[in-house]
Amino acid sequence: MKHIQNAVLAAVMIPMLGVTPALDTPTQKADEEPSSIEEGLALTQTNTLLSISSPSGPTKIAKTMRLYITAYSSTPEQTDDTPFTTASGKQVRDGIVAANMLPFGTRIKIPELFGEKIFVVEDRMHPRNYGKVDIWFPSREEAKMFGVKQVSIVVLES
Repeated sequence: MKHIQNAVLAAVMIPMLGVTPALDTPTQKADEEPSSIEEGLALTQTNTLLSISSPSGPTKIAKTMRLYITAYSSTPEQTDDTPFTTASGKQVRDGIVAANMLPFGTRIKIPELFGEKIFVVEDRMHPRNYGKVDIWFPSREEAKMFGVKQVSIVVLES
């Protein structure tokens, strides 16, 4: 592990100095993806690793849509008789959204409001709200404070 940490640190630091390092392993070429998780990490402190790239690869955009975003919480007035279970059968949690026009499991971003945070469609709304996205919040107060916003969402490829 120490060998890998040193190699990764060298791979990050040497290009900053304008030097091209020799490859650490004969099987990896300079333009290839790292072959293990450790090789895809950069040493930021003596024992802290920071991801250089996503282990699952880059996320690709399928489409962008401008629509209204609202918020809800797990209160009986805003849900059915199972307020902590989504329409897909999963438990509510941070990052869950309801949307009728996207399939369950669709990953979206709302960059204007949440930057690079990824949300997952796991719930549905009343049919009259087709074309909207509803973000789950842990409390009714947070949902009310969020209000209604018109923004662009980014739908990611699955």
